[in-house]
Amino acid sequence: MSGPRPIGYLNGEFLPLAEARVSPFDRAFLFGDAVYEVIPVYGGRLFRLRSHLDRLVRSLAGIRMASPHTHAEWDRLLAELVTRNGGGDLYVYLQVTRGAEHGRNHAWPDGLAPTVFAYASTLDPLDARLLERGVAAITAHDTRWERRDIKSTALLANVLLKRLAVDAGAYETIMLENGVLTEGSSTTVHVVTDGVVRTPPNGHHILPGTTREVVVELAERLGMRCESVAVSEAALRGAHEMWLAFSTRGIVPVTRLDGRPVGDGLPGPAFRRLHRAFVDYIREIATSPAL
Repeated sequence: MSGPRPIGYLNGEFLPLAEARVSPFDRAFLFGDAVYEVIPVYGGRLFRLRSHLDRLVRSLAGIRMASPHTHAEWDRLLAELVTRNGGGDLYVYLQVTRGAEHGRNHAWPDGLAPTVFAYASTLDPLDARLLERGVAAITAHDTRWERRDIKSTALLANVLLKRLAVDAGAYETIMLENGVLTEGSSTTVHVVTDGVVRTPPNGHHILPGTTREVVVELAERLGMRCESVAVSEAALRGAHEMWLAFSTRGIVPVTRLDGRPVGDGLPGPAFRRLHRAFVDYIREIATSPAL
């Protein structure tokens, strides 16, 4: 997989990424006291930027911080970062921390200056084999905290859950809580049964996915019925199709769950239609403003 591009952004300055430095007293380092966004870039254009920035503002509000920039300022900053790194297909990682103090206190002092960091990385094309064969997933109990709607950098539970998938030779861990689906360790999960696309409703228990929004919009364009409802474990395991949605890969079909085939074990017709619509949508908006 390709790595980060050479130019980053840190606290008002574009600089070689290798030279970026933050204090070891930064609260992101000590406490995970920060939020982040990952924004895809297609052909040099930031994708669904408003949705990502709206979610950033909500996450910051959730940890009692104001956004250090307006949407328009973020747009200019991130567009310049993309340009300085040569454009093309990328993803931008953006992180805002509460900042650093001289010491370590659980209750933060007033007046801290936030740390703003961003970098761009090459967005490799999706492996064609994933589209032809789909991916495997496993299930596990959701062990995360209760404010999952905040896109926090405190991701240890997600990291451990993702590692469960890797250890099992799978692509993703899909989480269950009290007998119902929440989400994947780094994805939104959609299930399709009898032509109806179902996804758990937004709330504190899941992250409101920006790619999820695209999936629903495009599915409705295609005449597919979409429902935001609780999905039981039985409904998950009995789904005819299952999709993962996330910023850096768009939509990926799950064809095996806990070693058993999903549907007939191949990407289904609804996925194929939606994937084509997703690719067409990226082309459709290519020349429109990002914001």
